Amino acid sequence: MKIYSPATVAAPAGPYSHGVEIRGDARILYLAGQVGVAPDGTMPADFEGQADQCWKNIKAILAAAGMGVEHLVKCTHFLTRQEHVPTYGQVRTRHLGQARPASTLLVISALARPGMLVEVEAIAARA
Repeated sequence: MKIYSPATVAAPAGPYSHGVEIRGDARILYLAGQVGVAPDGTMPADFEGQADQCWKNIKAILAAAGMGVEHLVKCTHFLTRQEHVPTYGQVRTRHLGQARPASTLLVISALARPGMLVEVEAIAARA
């Protein structure tokens, strides 16, 4: 993978890259939108708990495919409340560490199930 955040474009507003190129003969994994539902079907009522579980789910799927967060090339983040953006950034950084996938964050009116506050879909690639 090659990361692109050229000086000819405004610097990323957060811990992400403007572009990520997949090179060579890579395996590509598309992750369906993940929400804050635990394996036992429970969902935390609070935003931070849901965001944390969402990232645990993403990391579990990546691990099942023999990948980690360093293989993420694109993430789309959906939040239902603008005021959750700072907290989400902290949770995301905790889980991504130094990984910098290309990313888009949207604040939307609702998710499919009442009470859901965050959803993330992602694409990962590994040579």
